[in-house]
Amino acid sequence: MLTVRNLHAYYGKSHVLHGVDLDVRAGEIVSLLGRNGVGRSTTAKAIMGLVQCTGRVEFKGHDLTRLPTFKIAHLGIGYVPENRDIFPGLTVEENLTLGLKGRKPGRWTYADMYRLFPRLEERRHTEAGVLSGGEQQMLTLARTMMGDPELVIIDEPTEGLAPMIVELVAGFLRELKERGTAILLIEQKLTIALEISQRVYVMGHGQMVFEGTPAELRNNKTIRQEWLEV
Repeated sequence: MLTVRNLHAYYGKSHVLHGVDLDVRAGEIVSLLGRNGVGRSTTAKAIMGLVQCTGRVEFKGHDLTRLPTFKIAHLGIGYVPENRDIFPGLTVEENLTLGLKGRKPGRWTYADMYRLFPRLEERRHTEAGVLSGGEQQMLTLARTMMGDPELVIIDEPTEGLAPMIVELVAGFLRELKERGTAILLIEQKLTIALEISQRVYVMGHGQMVFEGTPAELRNNKTIRQEWLEV
């Protein structure tokens, strides 16, 4: 479904990604792991056309490398950024409505979102700007799924959240997996990432240093110590 080859990305003269290769198949959950600052978020932004890059990025045979971000989204890729990017002056329900890509109903409904995140239903008429950080994270995840993406890129969905909210987000990710949505997950919490993923990549210094199954990563003490553990 998603194929990334020899991806290089830059912020001005700063060369951040150094020949990244990555694949996500239909319905597959893939986690991209690594310490902060190694290029994981930049990889997501490069796929979505948000940073200067070279190389090849394909989604279902479409070359994404020169497309604007809104066209990439309309091809069927959802993106949950690390900074959430909710619309603070709009209500919860208005934010969800903005996630829709057309008038035809998709696989995900308002009822689905409110079932997965009951707090959003309680606050459906509340302006998003006054929500807590955890509530804003729920809203960003829910808004993205209202667009019915075939692949969703999720960047650090549990960062800074209370344990109860982390479990809600983990349940949301499990539901996506059960319903066949492909996920590229950037996540610090190895427990969640290894539980739901079919494959994992580990990134270091702007390139991939490991690809394998969760079991293979658990058994590879050298990779974990060198590239993941503090």
